[in-house]
Amino acid sequence: MNDRVNSDTTTSRKILRPRRLALLGTVAALGVAALSMAPGSAPFGTNSFIAPAHAAEAAVTPPGFGDLVSKVKPAVISVRVKIDQDSDKTAMLQQNRMDSDENTPFDQFSRQFGFRFPGGMNGMPRQRHQVITGEGSGFFISADGYAVTNNHVVDHAESVQVTMDDGTTYTAKVVGTDPKTDLALIKVDGKKDFPFVKFSDQKPRIGDWVVAVGNPFGLGGTVTAGIVSASGRDIGNGPYDDFIQIDAPINKGNSGGPAFDMNGNVIGVNTAIFSPSGGSVGIGFDIPASTAKLVVAQLKDKGVVTRGWLGVQVQPVTSDIADSLGLKEARGAIVDNPQDGSPAAKAGIEAGDVITAVNGTTIKDSRDLARTIATLAPGTSVKLDVFRKGDSKTVTLALGELPNERQAKGNGNSDEGKGQPNAGTPRLGLSLAPAGDVQGAGQKGVVVTEVDPQGPAAQRGIQTGDVILNVGGKAVANVGDVRSELAQAKSSGKRSVLLQVRSAEATRFVAVPLA
Repeated sequence: MNDRVNSDTTTSRKILRPRRLALLGTVAALGVAALSMAPGSAPFGTNSFIAPAHAAEAAVTPPGFGDLVSKVKPAVISVRVKIDQDSDKTAMLQQNRMDSDENTPFDQFSRQFGFRFPGGMNGMPRQRHQVITGEGSGFFISADGYAVTNNHVVDHAESVQVTMDDGTTYTAKVVGTDPKTDLALIKVDGKKDFPFVKFSDQKPRIGDWVVAVGNPFGLGGTVTAGIVSASGRDIGNGPYDDFIQIDAPINKGNSGGPAFDMNGNVIGVNTAIFSPSGGSVGIGFDIPASTAKLVVAQLKDKGVVTRGWLGVQVQPVTSDIADSLGLKEARGAIVDNPQDGSPAAKAGIEAGDVITAVNGTTIKDSRDLARTIATLAPGTSVKLDVFRKGDSKTVTLALGELPNERQAKGNGNSDEGKGQPNAGTPRLGLSLAPAGDVQGAGQKGVVVTEVDPQGPAAQRGIQTGDVILNVGGKAVANVGDVRSELAQAKSSGKRSVLLQVRSAEATRFVAVPLA
């Protein structure tokens, strides 16, 4: 979601590309259907439908959200920013977004849920020199003027103004931003008695009421209500995706605004919507309060966010990989490659290890591992439960600091067999040669020299030029080694065998089914 059409594509978030197929059930049915009959024609009196014991209860008007809203609404602000279009980055951004319909999903989302252009969004020619303005939402979290909004709301802003519910306007400064979670902390100086709200300490349940307050379409102080529809949503933004899904209607300008539980605590920060039309279809995404609290605390303390770093490339454990390794369940994150000099490498983590738990907490998949490590501070001592060649062990290490230029791996989008090499025997439809015999292939492993397009390897995405480094956890140097390990795997009753393969892109693991 982007509440400013001209925000920076270099930090754009990957939001779900609109898919009409996923919205087959969207119908405009928000009216109240009432049955009416002519006077005297009803066979039953109006009270006949209500048991006497429940008549008094039915007469009571259901409680609304008025008390809740009156308590929290003063803490919600409208955020207005200005950005100089003359900056090279902004000009390039506008050109990219306005001239193409095939940019990233987040670019499409920004056009639907983004800021308003000066003069409207009617395709008028862009002027070369102008200041872009945009509006989002936010909320105070302390009496001395700290407020939370989205990173993309204030990203590259030349100035930031906030307007309170009573119409009072203040100038704000950006304290810090975190593009990875799309959060930002801003500050209004000069007062010590701003109304504020608190983050919830409890994870909301699916089906709980939720009330969103924000500035859609510049209409500040707008309140909508719905329920928590789902949690743990991955919308393609990155390895830290863990969004709450709500159906309270949110639209352009709601970005950065709060979603409240019935106790008036913030359960999430409104950040994105899924919409093929540009309007709300009842699928919104919120950054959880648990994530926001951690990020905001670091932004307030030092202006930036630091995250723990293992230094491993990982991928999910599929059922085939689990079977090839002898794991009872397809869970955990398998290490493709520990980076040289990383905490993981120093602690002895090896390619092929499966990390199954961190500090005793089970790891579901590679994304779960990335999120778990990211919540821990650099220097933290952690215990990793590791499964290696049939045995389990515990490794203790101190986390490093995730460098800004590094992106955490293991985003859970790996598709086993897509562009990944597999094992080589005629039964798998591969021809192999020792790497040392092929110029440029190095000295380790065997090179795939030919792929049968109808064979199992081709179905898994094996490509000519890929290098198989080991089969079933053992290094291979020639075709005989590969045949031997495949035969061993099959004789032991395994349905698949795990290969470590190096391609032009990366070194990865893939499980190959045994015929």
